[in-house]
Amino acid sequence: ICALLFASLYILCHFIITHFKKHTDFTAVHDDEDAAVNRIALGLCTFTLAVALGAVLLPFSIISNEVLLSFPQNYYIQWLNGSLIHGLWNLVFLFSNMSLVFLMPFAYFFTESEGFAGSKKGIMARVYETSVVLLLLTLLVLGMVWVASAIVGNDPASRQSLYDLWEYYLPYLYSCISLFGVLLLLLCTPFGLCTMFTVTGKLLVKPRLLEDLDEQLSCTRFEEAAVSHRI
Repeated sequence: ICALLFASLYILCHFIITHFKKHTDFTAVHDDEDAAVNRIALGLCTFTLAVALGAVLLPFSIISNEVLLSFPQNYYIQWLNGSLIHGLWNLVFLFSNMSLVFLMPFAYFFTESEGFAGSKKGIMARVYETSVVLLLLTLLVLGMVWVASAIVGNDPASRQSLYDLWEYYLPYLYSCISLFGVLLLLLCTPFGLCTMFTVTGKLLVKPRLLEDLDEQLSCTRFEEAAVSHRI
């Protein structure tokens, strides 16, 4: 069930990204290596978008719980149980952290990489350069967290908690980025709504129910008279 759900989301996200992508970035390339790099980056972005959609759709587990409580003896919904929902949540949490920490930075650095100087050109050269840059970035972020932890809380407990990345650091990083995303959404939503209503007002035709037809007829007669006078 998890594999079918993710495959459906992946196919949907692939159609979405290929519909909105710029054709000059992926199709108008003349090098096979660049085309392969762009296909790999497209696959990573599609995977990340599928995980994001899965995180958005999983709150429907509340509806699933209500269905189970309403029809406890129904044979056709016995597959919808609590272990499946918890398993989906665990997979979404795992893939979200993987996409956030590794896949998206890897996709960006992979498209910008050209291989180390003096090495053979190819996909593997770009993979090596991207891996090294991503490792340095990870060490930089971890070092900044260590420094911030030493400045804010100078106690052994705060440093000891950083050793357990899965239990402390990744959930904390995920929560912080989610908080920034929510703040960005709250900041951009009013401007987006204003733009949406402005564009809608320009595109929609105003109703003609309240227009004065006599005034339009008079204007038409004056225009006809002006054209006749010119002739």
